[in-house]
Amino acid sequence: MIDGKHTSYVISDLHKDDIEAWDGFVDNHEKGTLYHKAAWASLIRTALGQTPRYLKATDTEGQIVGVLPLIQLKSLLFGNFLVSMPYFNYGGVLANSDEIATRLVNASTQLADKLDVSHVQYRCSIPCMSESFPVATHKVNMVLDLPESQEALGSAIGSKRRSQAKRPIREGVTHKIGGKELLSDFYDVFCINMRDLGTPVYSKKLFDNIFETFPDNTKICVVYWEGKPVSAGFLMHYKDKLEIPWASTVRYANRISVNMYLYWQILSYAIEQGFKQFDFGRSTVDAGTYKFKKQWGAQPQPCYWYHYVPEGKTLPDLSPDNESFGLAIKIWQKLPIIITQAIGPHIVKAIP
Repeated sequence: MIDGKHTSYVISDLHKDDIEAWDGFVDNHEKGTLYHKAAWASLIRTALGQTPRYLKATDTEGQIVGVLPLIQLKSLLFGNFLVSMPYFNYGGVLANSDEIATRLVNASTQLADKLDVSHVQYRCSIPCMSESFPVATHKVNMVLDLPESQEALGSAIGSKRRSQAKRPIREGVTHKIGGKELLSDFYDVFCINMRDLGTPVYSKKLFDNIFETFPDNTKICVVYWEGKPVSAGFLMHYKDKLEIPWASTVRYANRISVNMYLYWQILSYAIEQGFKQFDFGRSTVDAGTYKFKKQWGAQPQPCYWYHYVPEGKTLPDLSPDNESFGLAIKIWQKLPIIITQAIGPHIVKAIP
């Protein structure tokens, strides 16, 4: 346990009895996200085998006044480090004051030294830490303020993109939006696309556990062509925002613009459900995915990924753009799907 006592509050680990109060704090905090929720601790431990290291700050009355969710990722391939939060775009500290936030961050650096990790990464959506922490800002989250109607969306994107989005209908394409009953179809498409990209795939158990843990926050959209799933998106919502953490399309279906159709249907659903924003996810500025999201009207919101690197340690480059991963990616792209499904989850669980 990391205990940092102060005249008005105490910093300590998250315990089972704290979960309701923790989540209440997240729900009421302006910058709270779904990924700050306490349930991710047990979900990630169960589905991915990684260790949660959640820290909270409480005042003299025992009320939570700050939280910092952390996951320790440890593997022979990629090392030992802490992230808030891995696998997703959002995390970092939530607190009622800058002073409390600073104390939580200090507690996390003490924890990092104790665990002998290479670094700590804090995935913030706004500038939130001192200049003493190196920050990476080359990634952005692409967020669209949703119009009030599908018609307004169509007008905003223009006739060319409307035509691209609706073209698959002439090819007999259909779609479904639903829950866990669509998971197998989503996962089939996801596995093919990840293999083609040269990226290890998550286990189906992860997505199953997300549905079990957040049944009211999770949906799937699947696009079908000639009776087969060819494009799919995994959707999660919190407060007034719908986002798509994972989306995939099989390559042979790109020629009929099924990806445009997928996003048209998802955005239409978001508008119908009354969401105010749609989060397309993370991109590098001017990359292909950035331009795809930009055409829908999404605006870049900078990611502020801060790092603490203990003395004597170096920050590893775990980016897929790292040239040292090039050969591994090429080999992975040639593997049978059944092999990538068997091996991938053991690798990707250690990649933040």
